[in-house]
Amino acid sequence: MSKKIGLVCVAALLIGLIWYLFLKPHDYVVRFKTKALPGTINQTIKSWSKSIENAKFLGQENISNLRYQISFKDSLNTYHWKIQEENDSISLVKVYVTDKDHSLALRMAIPFSETDFEKRTKKTVAAFAEQLQDHLKNFKVNIIGRSEIPEKYCACVPLKETQLNKAYGMKQYYSLLSSTMSGKDIVLDGSPMLEVEHWNLQNDSISYNFCFPVIASAILPERKGVFYKKIKRQQAIRAVYNGNYITSDRAWYALLDYAHKNNIEVVAKPLEIFNTNPNLGGNALEWEAEVYLPIKE
Repeated sequence: MSKKIGLVCVAALLIGLIWYLFLKPHDYVVRFKTKALPGTINQTIKSWSKSIENAKFLGQENISNLRYQISFKDSLNTYHWKIQEENDSISLVKVYVTDKDHSLALRMAIPFSETDFEKRTKKTVAAFAEQLQDHLKNFKVNIIGRSEIPEKYCACVPLKETQLNKAYGMKQYYSLLSSTMSGKDIVLDGSPMLEVEHWNLQNDSISYNFCFPVIASAILPERKGVFYKKIKRQQAIRAVYNGNYITSDRAWYALLDYAHKNNIEVVAKPLEIFNTNPNLGGNALEWEAEVYLPIKE
């Protein structure tokens, strides 16, 4: 009996060793917790990676599962980010890292010493975690709950951008809309708005209208690139965002998360109303935008 037990133990050890050396899908993993939603972490990873030399986006399965490839002097590493929301305020981030060319050697060395690969991986992930914490200090999202998108008649410019560049698109066409609506008999009817018509959560691309609400009249001017439309009154969930409008999409993810947790069916077409003019400068945390997600009818 003892001989059989010994053989079983040896077999288990061999199977474990074969799995560790040849089948394990990663070489090393770093974990940390943070007070942020998966969508915010996802977008911050993408923003941070632009500052990393030789970083290449490999794709994502969803906002909680994405991969990057980073080339260092002596190796090519894959960073597989997995984000797990633990509760309303805490997410667990796991970063699974693999060295494409030195995997076997690293797996043999890691149990016995701290390799340069481990040190570099810890340093890289720590740098991201620090940038994430800095970013979290620069915006606030307050979920209001069920509300209503106000009905508005608008002069709009249609745009296509990534989420990261949406504010650039608005800045680029602000003067066009402003000059078009500058006639003495034209009456503006509220703050500028952004209406998303299509949001691709896989590649972060959006098609959207940047709009100036205006009182409808027969004297509204025609201008190339500008069209008029009515935004209908609609039931929605609402949040108030404070911060630079470049990252106001953090409120989009917060509303999606709120809708999921409260079993509210929504349409992933955010609408934003910008109550502060960023051209006046000042502390970005004092900028305010109302953000809506329409509820499915």
